[in-house]
Formats: sequence, C-alpha cells, structure tokens
Amino acid sequence: MTTDLETGRDGEHYVRRVPGGTTVKHYRCPGCDQLLPSGTPHVVTWPAEDGRGVEERRHWHLPCWNARDRRRAGFRRH
Repeated sequence: MTTDLETGRDGEHYVRRVPGGTTVKHYRCPGCDQLLPSGTPHVVTWPAEDGRGVEERRHWHLPCWNARDRRRAGFRRH
C-alpha cells in the first residue's frame, strides 16, 4: 500500500488507500458516522503537519473523505 500526501481546506494529510478484504476490524467513518464493515475498501488518513501520526489515524469511506472540503467549517465527527 502506498501513502500519498493530500492538501485540503483542513490542511495536509497522509492518505493510504486500503483495498477490500484486508481489514478484519470494524471502523466508524468520521465523515458520515456509519460503520465500515470488515473488508470494506476505504482510506486511512492522519495529519501531516503535527507529528501525531498513529494516534490521529481515521478510517473513512472514500466518498466521505473526498467530500470533506464541502462540509461547513469546523464540522468534524469523531
């Protein structure tokens, strides 16, 4: 898996695409607050600039991650 650096309204983030079938845990997408069932293709992101890395990783549905710049300022589900 490769990790890309993406820039958005919320700053720079490292983004790793996770293909389906490789995860065994369920995650909750911070964009829509819905579960990502085991094996669902998704992206894992974390802030690039503050060095928090692993502690700040979030698992997103790809469409939710791509739509994050269209959400109102300050909106972020955890």
